[in-house]
Amino acid sequence: MLLMYLGFAIIIIGAIGFLIAAFKTSILWGLGCFLFYPISIVFLILHWQEAKNPFFLQLIGIGFVFAGSMFITP
Repeated sequence: MLLMYLGFAIIIIGAIGFLIAAFKTSILWGLGCFLFYPISIVFLILHWQEAKNPFFLQLIGIGFVFAGSMFITP
């Protein structure tokens, strides 16, 4: 269960980092990523250098959540 909470915390930190990268690029990118999720995918593709670290951090968080869910007993 602790792994899942840690994973969720990492996902949130990565999402905040992603929004910071979007807002650093432009206020419109930041607002678009915050309000309309598919814009985040476009931002990730077009601004890979700025967005890759928060994106990979979110993937690591998803891995922690998945690993934590494997240890939960019914």
